[in-house]
Amino acid sequence: MLVSGAKKSDMKKFFTNALCLVATLLGFTGCGSSTQSSNWLSEYEVKVAIDETFAPVMSEEASTYGLINVEATMLPYYVSEDSAMHLLVNDSLFLAIVTRPLNEKEENYIKGTGRSALQAKIATDAFALVVRAGSADTLFTLDDLRGIVTGKITRWEQLSHSHSTSELKLVFDNSGSSTVRFMRDSLCEGKPLAGNVFAQGSSEAVIEAVKNKKGIIGVVGVDWLRAKGDSTLKDFNSLDVTVARVSRYADERSNYCRPWQLYIARNDYPLTRSVYAICTDPRSKSLLKNFYFFLKGDRGQRIICNSQMVPNTPVYVYQVKLK
Repeated sequence: MLVSGAKKSDMKKFFTNALCLVATLLGFTGCGSSTQSSNWLSEYEVKVAIDETFAPVMSEEASTYGLINVEATMLPYYVSEDSAMHLLVNDSLFLAIVTRPLNEKEENYIKGTGRSALQAKIATDAFALVVRAGSADTLFTLDDLRGIVTGKITRWEQLSHSHSTSELKLVFDNSGSSTVRFMRDSLCEGKPLAGNVFAQGSSEAVIEAVKNKKGIIGVVGVDWLRAKGDSTLKDFNSLDVTVARVSRYADERSNYCRPWQLYIARNDYPLTRSVYAICTDPRSKSLLKNFYFFLKGDRGQRIICNSQMVPNTPVYVYQVKLK
């Protein structure tokens, strides 16, 4: 069990104003420079582009902040990471939640518009590999996953631990997502994904594909496995999909584990990534900038701790004996 250094939040009301990417892009048409955006930038609007893989926990963050700051109009846009960065860098909004900091080119472009960037790591997240409920194929190594996304492994019997002899397919959310960037950068040495890998359009569609079709491995942010309305994921065994165990090594150093918070915090689970909040709001004070500091602060970090992510504040690990 992970416990943050403060009391548990009692605000759990679900709130979301998610809009599809098309509507987002249309809504921001014509917003180019900081001068132009000041015409639409409302004192009370909290517009933030959020990587879709973080939708469950960020909906809680937005809801809680909105309850504390009743004058705030919370406008979270759940899009791919590529789209979130595009909206941020091109001055369409001033806050994004993504899995990487700005690169040098992006920082220089933002500085050229007269803005500056506040960047902070707010959490550590993990990907879960999910297979159909009841599947006997529940152990994977990083080499297995690397072979799948590079096209070297296309059948189940090629895996290091397999009980199946059929074609294998790996599914993810969409081509511009942080999921794809992680697999491309960490497993494919920067090269495009190859082999039997397919985009489904959303994390929910990935889970549905795994539930309804044989031979599929799904890749989703672990917080998507929480049931709607649940503040925590109590047990992987009660899900309608099977969460696989993953090991960094296949030899005597192997340690197959699921993405529990403890294993994420101890770096035992290998499929993890950092979560960043990036704010380019040119105003010295605003509800939008306050939301950035809220995510970094005590209340925002408590909400992260109650999810499947690991907060970026000191945490304590307790061993609990249940009778």
